[in-house]
Amino acid sequence: MAGNSRRRGATRKPGTKKQPTAGTGGKGRRALEGKGPTPKAEDRPYHVAHRRKVAAERAEQRGGEPQRRRPQRDLGSRTRHSGVEVVAGRNPVVEALRAGVPCTGVWLAHQIDADDRVKEIRAAVTTRHLPLAEVTRAELDRITDGLAHQGVAMQVPPYEYADLDAVLARARRAGSAPLLVALDGVTDPRNLGAVLRSAGAFGVHGVVVPERRAAGVTAAAWKVSAGAAARVPVARVTNLVRALGQARDAGCAIVGLDADGTMPVADLHLAVDPVVLVVGSEGKGLGRLVRQTCDVIASIPIASAVESLNAGVAAGIALYEVARLRGGSSAVR
Repeated sequence: MAGNSRRRGATRKPGTKKQPTAGTGGKGRRALEGKGPTPKAEDRPYHVAHRRKVAAERAEQRGGEPQRRRPQRDLGSRTRHSGVEVVAGRNPVVEALRAGVPCTGVWLAHQIDADDRVKEIRAAVTTRHLPLAEVTRAELDRITDGLAHQGVAMQVPPYEYADLDAVLARARRAGSAPLLVALDGVTDPRNLGAVLRSAGAFGVHGVVVPERRAAGVTAAAWKVSAGAAARVPVARVTNLVRALGQARDAGCAIVGLDADGTMPVADLHLAVDPVVLVVGSEGKGLGRLVRQTCDVIASIPIASAVESLNAGVAAGIALYEVARLRGGSSAVR
């Protein structure tokens, strides 16, 4: 009650009165002092740019190429850490089943609207004797990790890559001179699928891709390859430069494909011998170390120096010329 000096906090205890203390001005001046200019993002240890800089420096020390952009992913698919890929959405699933993409199971949402695409999916599941599970939409959200699934998803098993030694041995057993294709920095799986399709058409014995900063055989690559991914073995190597050296030791000439080549592919008479054709990315071309490893750099003449060809188209043209120089086949007549 008012005037009650005995209540708690009504009076201040001796020695607790707030008052200025010695040195207050000095503390205030230090508090107002700046900490200097803000360091660059790559110089801050906690920033993602710093981690990228450190990773690039380590790659250079190991003799590799600096880290490049992460591989692009198909909008309707997502790869898990185990290598299993989930394709989500009615159109992506229908297209994957039509292309014969390997499948280990299909999920459908409860009480899904059965349009023509869903009916085709059910028919394909029955024909191919695939496992089918009906789950809730919440479960589909968890399975697809947030992709727009439209009530449909399918599971694609991890691709079984071949060993480079096995690919070289398979090429030596072939009736013709060994012919391999190596991809350097090709990050789009659709380009990889196009290369596989051309490889199957022109008698390539195997395709070599690096493990890092490169596209792998995903559902998108399967669809574009039109079934060639099941016929042409793909070897995944840790170091592409070392793999090219291994192919050279096996008797293959290393031919790089680049716009600044010393000769056109049409005049590459070396193509009749065992050859590894190295194709780089559209934007950066061949890496420095890969280019130094090549025995010959060939080019595809184009009308304008400004234009460029993506890896899939360039590989198809080069393989056509190689087949023509080797005497042709039914595929090139």
